[in-house]
Amino acid sequence: MDPAPGPPPRQTKNKISIIVPAFNEERLIAATLQSIHTATDSFSRRAWQTELIVCDNNSADRTCELARAAGARVVFEPVNQISRARNRGAAAATGDWLVFVDADSQPSPALFEDVAVQMETGQCLAGGSTIELEVGQHPFITGVTRLWNMLSRIRHLLAGSFIFCETAAFQQVGGFNQELFAGEELDLSKRLKQLARKSGRRIVILHRHPLRTSARKAHLYTRGEFCRFVFRTVLSRGRTLHSRDACHPWYDGRR
Repeated sequence: MDPAPGPPPRQTKNKISIIVPAFNEERLIAATLQSIHTATDSFSRRAWQTELIVCDNNSADRTCELARAAGARVVFEPVNQISRARNRGAAAATGDWLVFVDADSQPSPALFEDVAVQMETGQCLAGGSTIELEVGQHPFITGVTRLWNMLSRIRHLLAGSFIFCETAAFQQVGGFNQELFAGEELDLSKRLKQLARKSGRRIVILHRHPLRTSARKAHLYTRGEFCRFVFRTVLSRGRTLHSRDACHPWYDGRR
């Protein structure tokens, strides 16, 4: 005998706000926004509204111009900090759900379809995705990526390059921690998991269609630089994450 079918997905009329923080991203942002436009078909087929917001985090290049040309609404955050840029984008959003996508990443239609399915269940509070870096033959970075994806799925840790979250939940936990210059997604993961446990909902890490994202840091910084950053962070018990200078790979402008 076939098992009894489960309850059908909850019928919803969502509005999705897609937020892209951007700092000097003229080289990659056009491709990112094009991939987002294509992927949003998963939402439009459900008659859901979408809005695309780019937060210019004090860029000195053509980021704003290219974002507007791609049909995005551009907001400005003068303090160069990823937490503030994401929070500024979220503050401008009007959707029921927030989807944060980094400006060097290209979500696929299949990934957005998986996101939409989770949103329809009514059981998902927030989620993320495993990642796939464009690295070519780079065993060290490939190994680190695999380790991260494993930990992400086991511990329900959100990769900052792709996060989706119910707007009300994001506001309830206070958004991204603006005292942190890196690791802010791990801090958000912790608070969202606490809220999920209290509300009887879940955090999901999608893995069937990983987010494709740039591996430029692997080419711009040496293995030694990464290892020293991790060592200092562990030794200081995370205090380096409160310093822009210590987190220079995110803020020194190398692209």
